[in-house]
Formats: sequence, structure tokens, C-alpha cells
Amino acid sequence: MGTSQSHEGGIIDSDCEEEEEEEAEEQYDDALGDHQKSGSSSGTHKGLDEIDAKLKSLKLKYSSYQQQGNHNLKNPVKLLLHIGGNTPKAKWVISEKLTSYDFVKTAKTNGNDDELGSAGWVLEVRSKVRVRVSTEMQMKMFGDQRRVDFVDKAVWALKFLSDYEYRNFVTLFQNCLFENAYGMEASEENKVKVYGKEFIGWVKPEVADDSMWEDAKDHSTDSAPLKGSRGSIEEFEEAANGGVQSLALGALDNSFLVNDIGVHVYRNLNRGINGKGICVKYDGGGNASNLTLKKTLLMRAETNIMLMSPANKGKPNATGLKQVDIETGKIVTEWKFEKDGTDITMRDITNDTKGSQLDPSESTFLGLNDKILCQWDMRDKKGVVQDIARSGSPVLHWTQGHQFSRGTNFQCFASTGDGSIVVGSLDGKIRLYSKASMRQAKTAFPGLGSPITLVDVTYDGKWVLGTTDTYLILICTLFTDKDGKTKTGFTGRMGNRIPAPRLLKLTPLDSHLAGNDNKFHGGHFSWMTENGKQEHHVVATVGKFSVVWDFQQVKNTSHGCYRNQQGLKSCYCYKIVLKDESIVESRFMHDKYAGSDLPEAPLIVATPLKVSSISL
Repeated sequence: MGTSQSHEGGIIDSDCEEEEEEEAEEQYDDALGDHQKSGSSSGTHKGLDEIDAKLKSLKLKYSSYQQQGNHNLKNPVKLLLHIGGNTPKAKWVISEKLTSYDFVKTAKTNGNDDELGSAGWVLEVRSKVRVRVSTEMQMKMFGDQRRVDFVDKAVWALKFLSDYEYRNFVTLFQNCLFENAYGMEASEENKVKVYGKEFIGWVKPEVADDSMWEDAKDHSTDSAPLKGSRGSIEEFEEAANGGVQSLALGALDNSFLVNDIGVHVYRNLNRGINGKGICVKYDGGGNASNLTLKKTLLMRAETNIMLMSPANKGKPNATGLKQVDIETGKIVTEWKFEKDGTDITMRDITNDTKGSQLDPSESTFLGLNDKILCQWDMRDKKGVVQDIARSGSPVLHWTQGHQFSRGTNFQCFASTGDGSIVVGSLDGKIRLYSKASMRQAKTAFPGLGSPITLVDVTYDGKWVLGTTDTYLILICTLFTDKDGKTKTGFTGRMGNRIPAPRLLKLTPLDSHLAGNDNKFHGGHFSWMTENGKQEHHVVATVGKFSVVWDFQQVKNTSHGCYRNQQGLKSCYCYKIVLKDESIVESRFMHDKYAGSDLPEAPLIVATPLKVSSISL
């Protein structure tokens, strides 16, 4: 089940195929036990006859009891518990040989509103399990085994007695999940209201058009699936001087690690990054542990780095940012965000395009808050760089953008190779904007009920990755227009032949083993800045885990993970890099640093105390 994890720093395969638990018939054991007790006083044939009669009797009695139990029990199931964690002795044990489950709608649990979070549907399995129906359960379904696994303070499994009972449970669970997420009954009318007619395939994946997933397969020879185990990696690590807050990877000579002291410079190598012993300290020296970074951004051929910090502790938005010149080792200015003479705040910033940080003349970047999408310019309106010494409090120039009136709740964004923009929202929606206009989205994908905390997009704009607390969502933006041309959702409206997304998840066991801090964050594609190449992997962080999926494998419709699944296809095949402390960030280096004998550039994993370079 899941992964069988070993030592710290190891890399582990998740199981693509699950083996059904072997069950022993206790009645047979009892019969053999009776024979062993009396065998010495009976002849061989007489003993065998007695055993045969006893077995037949017990089979009849057990069958009768089971039928009677099934008849009296509503929703009968077998309840199993996983014990042993990631040790060699890990196994499933029977918690309840025959019990029942129920979905209960409740506003309170034992008089405590907080015990299960928000009010709504709760799954109960007698006195053993009581959990609010949500994606936090990490429910994994095995149709061929009539079994579901999930997390509720431990890892549980329900084994159903018939296909009908299994399918009935899955339908009830999905309906309860919908109602808990959207606050309305899971009727066909309400599903259309939430998703829209164009996205009905997201509700009923069996009717969705999957042809684009097939057509988008990468058949190039430079992509190879992940395989092997701990022996298939090389890793070296360095101390990071503590307090690591952010990792800014460069595509040229250097990368940067930002901590409480300042910006530390690392040399980029084919085997990873290596500290140069250079640190650009905040404010010319001293400790700035009170600086909590929200975002770092490399600019101007990676000679400058922008540091954005929340204006108020506990709040995500910033009133401005610091610009650090790496070559001089100084903070050259602190910029303010302002529009029409009024101070505004930004939640996120990113480069104009996926490769614009390599441009030595770059003076513009993109900004976002909950209802604003815009571009900022460090030059004045005449197109020249502002005289910082004279202005005293330099103001970024708003070059283009739009302030939406309400309802957007933007959280994060990313840009493609040509400057198109993808935006993730609190309600789970993902919007695609063309490079020509920030006013109206060309395509708006509906949410699945979970807030999007980070988005990424491939260089060519064909694939979008959204991060939520409990899963990653992978969306194909390709569609065929009325003239038969293949386009992306950034350049045109996708119509009604929209592919259903795929979900990238942890198994319930791995989710449980990840610890209390088991929320996904930082989902990214591997890094390309060149047309005609395809990203190879997806990486995300969960607690002490850095989790890597093979992108080609995820796109493969015939992949083993997708067999016997009900609902949206979910991929559970991944590698785990395990560290001894919570991971701050995991990112692949630029594709140019892939070695001649490796299909992928090194993976960089930063924790508060260390930075590791890993070659898969």
C-alpha cells in the first residue's frame, strides 16, 4: 500500500498496482485446530471424514450468519486498519469483520463545531470512524477490489460485499463531497450551474473528449519515464545557514537562496547548485529575521532580484518590494505600488514571460491581487529608468491591466513563453488570459471546490498545473476550432469539447505518513525556455516529501493508475524524496543543466537548514 519508505534522504516508488488483502477463514482454522487436538485417538479415514463434516457444517453456518447479517445491516462493509506505518512489518488488520457505514448530515459533532470543521455530510463507520466528507480524506478507490482507502487520524479501508454496494458508496460519497464543497444538493441542474454546460465532462468524465490527451503525447526521445529506487539517484547537500525562506533558480550562471540574513549566491552546475560563499545582506548588514518573504523574482539577465514581503504580519499582500542588485551587493531601491495617486497592494508578482528574466533590458513585470491583474514598469512614463536618488520614494508605473469589480478572488498566476497568463482563484477557478488583453479571460475553467494556491504552465501553454492543499490538477488547454485548427484556451474559446482534467494525488498512506503538515504546495513543471521541447516532470512538496510525477506517464490515457477508476482520473505513480525536516521548496533546474546521460536537470530541494541537489 502506497510507498514502503526506508531511510532519510531515500527515494521511493509508489505502488501503481495494489494487491488485494488475503483473508483467512477463521472457521477453517477452528476445524483444523479441533482435528489436531483429537487426531491421535482417531484413525486416518475417520479423522478426515470428521474434518470434512465439520468444514461443511461451518461453511453452512457461516454462510447463513453472513446472509442474516447482511439482511439486518444497512450498508454492510468490512473495516480494515493499516498498522506499522512505513516499517517492514506494515500490514492491514481487520478492525471490524462485519459492520456498517452511513453518511450523516450534521451541523455539530458532540456539541463541538470545530471537531470536524464546517458543517455538512459526515462519514460514520460505527464508533471507529467519524470524518467530514472532503478531499482531505484522500479517498482512493479500487473498483476491481470493491474497496476504498482513506485517512481519518489513521489509514482505513472499507471492503464491500458486492459491486452494487461499492458503486452505491462511491455515488453517495461523490454527492456528499459536491454538497459540502458547493453548499447545494448534487442534482444535475446544480452541477450544470456550478460547472456550466461546456464543462459537463468534468462532472461525467466518461463522456468527456479525451482525444486531446491522446494527441498531445510526447513521442520525443529525450523523455524517459522515472524508474528505479534509491540506487537511481545521486545527491549532495550543503548547509544553508538557517532560516531559508525562498529559492530563486537561475537559468544562467547562478541561483539564489534567500534566508533571514540575505540573498546567498550559488553556482549552477550540471550536478546541481554549489554555494559560492557570497551573501548580499539586507540593509548593508545585520539580521533581518523580521522580513517574511512572500515572493522572489529574478530580472535583468538574473543580475537583479525582487523581494516582496507582506505589509502586515499574517496578511498576504505587499505595498511594495525591494530591488537587490546582485553584482553590487546592495538593495538599490524599495518600490511602491501605486495607481492614480493611490497606494495599492499586490499579492503576487511574476515575469512577463517564462523566459524574460534572461533579458538584460527587462524593466516590466506582472502583478496580481484579489481583483487586479496588471503590468508594472520600473521606468517613468517617458520610458527611461527613474532617478531613484532624486525621487526618494520611487513609484512603479502602471502600464496596463484591469481592476475587476468583484468575484474574482485571484490568488496566484504564471506566464507562458509568449506572455499569456494563467490565474488561479480562491474558489478553485483557473482563468486563461491572452497576451493581448488582461480585461477578459479567453477561458475560465470551473473549480473543483478547493482553492488554488499556486499555478504553473508549460512554456507552450498547452498544459496548466494548479496546486491545492490536497491534490494537483492538470488541465489540457488544447482544443480544435470550427476550422479544424488546434489552438489553446489562451487564444480562443474552447467550446464544448473540453477534456476532463487529471488529478495528481498521494495515496492515503503517504498522505498520512507526510505528517501534520501534509498540504501540497509549490506544484511546478520542470523548466524549459525553448519552443519545441516538452517538460518531463511535475514536482510538488508535501511536508517532508518532495513528490515527482513523470509528466508523460500522467498524460498516458492507458496508464495503469486509471484502470477501474470512477470519476476524474487520478495518478498515484510518483517518486518521493524524503528529508528530515519540512521542505520549503522543490524545483527542477533549467533544462540546459540536464547532463548528457540524464533526461532531466537536477532537482533542488531546500529545507530551512539545507539545500540538496538531486539527480534522478
